[in-house]
Amino acid sequence: MSTPVLDPLTGRIERPLRPVPPDRLAGIAAGLRARAAGWAAAGPAGRGPVLARFAAALARDEDLLAALVADTGRVAESVLERRIVAEAIERWARRAPALLAPPAGFAAELPGVHVAGDAVPYELVGAITPWNFPLLLGLLDAAPALAAGCAVLVKPSEVTPRFIEPLTRLVPGELPLAVVEGGPATGAALVGLVDAVVFTGSVATGRLVAEAAARAFVPAHLELGGKDPAIVLAGADLDRASSAILWGGTANAGQSCQSIERVYVAREVHDAFLALLVAKAERTRLTREGGPIGPIVAPDQPGVIAAHLADALARGAVAHTGGTIERHGGGRWCRPTVLSGVDHSMLVMTEETFGPVLPVMAVDGPDEAVARAARAWARPPSPGSCAAGRSSSTDPPPPTPGGTRRRSSRWDCARRCRCWPGTRASGRGNTSISAATAPCSTGTAST
Repeated sequence: MSTPVLDPLTGRIERPLRPVPPDRLAGIAAGLRARAAGWAAAGPAGRGPVLARFAAALARDEDLLAALVADTGRVAESVLERRIVAEAIERWARRAPALLAPPAGFAAELPGVHVAGDAVPYELVGAITPWNFPLLLGLLDAAPALAAGCAVLVKPSEVTPRFIEPLTRLVPGELPLAVVEGGPATGAALVGLVDAVVFTGSVATGRLVAEAAARAFVPAHLELGGKDPAIVLAGADLDRASSAILWGGTANAGQSCQSIERVYVAREVHDAFLALLVAKAERTRLTREGGPIGPIVAPDQPGVIAAHLADALARGAVAHTGGTIERHGGGRWCRPTVLSGVDHSMLVMTEETFGPVLPVMAVDGPDEAVARAARAWARPPSPGSCAAGRSSSTDPPPPTPGGTRRRSSRWDCARRCRCWPGTRASGRGNTSISAATAPCSTGTAST
């Protein structure tokens, strides 16, 4: 039975998925390998202008934008996504010469031996990418890999395949990049055809990718699930904090790996913060009403959100806004949902919801907040905890707990090209240019 491609706004089947056949996938991989040596030999200076031309084409192409809107049912985020991708490709092209410069050598302990190193690009990197930001996450790892001198084969999510065709038309002839349509079987086949694989998606699928990569003896870089907490301390600007956390938890309808999914608030300001957050959430409308909240994109995700909400309400939580999955024109939507009376017995506090849901819990100071933020999502099978930057406060910053990932801010991570590591089941490896290269050391002996 073929997988249907659905319209997220109407729920209608537009067409069947068209997976690339296995023999053609293998041929595409072989063709990319045949071009990899020439691309690597061009060096950062030769690759940079090609990548810059690709970025410029992406930034202005309206067919690509229209396909992104059709894939996701959203407009503002698609415009932003296209711009961010173009800027990221241009930035990697610009920074690659410095990032790939050989490190300084050093004298070995053995007398007369000098050791030098270099970063050697993998010949072919594979990327298996998700549906929530199809273009951005489709090229997030491809861009630094191409800048490093690799050929790249991308398999985006079967939920959002429409953007593949217009994107492929924009790829310069010199650029060894292929983007293919397919489902889970295509992704599984891809792992055995590449020299390194990067994956963004669920913990369950990430584990399968890691196992397949281990069997193929290729490195795997995984960006998996998270349950990002925000902490609001007693000295915070509550108006600013409530606006930031509302945006952080509901942008793209909460369908982001860095969405805020739980909020810990100092008890003495809990009620005031909650009132501000509820008032602002009530005013935030769906895109069909002129607001910013788009539809739930993946057909299975509304069931996850509904299950988390039902579990929380059955265990005593209170929904001040939203709280249900709505159907409009066949599409499924969730209004910004603010919950109180939550605890860590609830799925909404311990499992990834991936929707515009903000559970708010009172805590007795920063120590309890940090402890709960670090441990709430550490039940077996021990997924990692992802910590978002805390709200502004006059209180001293809490220490970074072991086993968590601190993010200073999403724009800071993008601007500085930081790697994106995870801990435990939240991920492995990174998305920096080092993921696309293998360190190579050489030694010379003097006589």
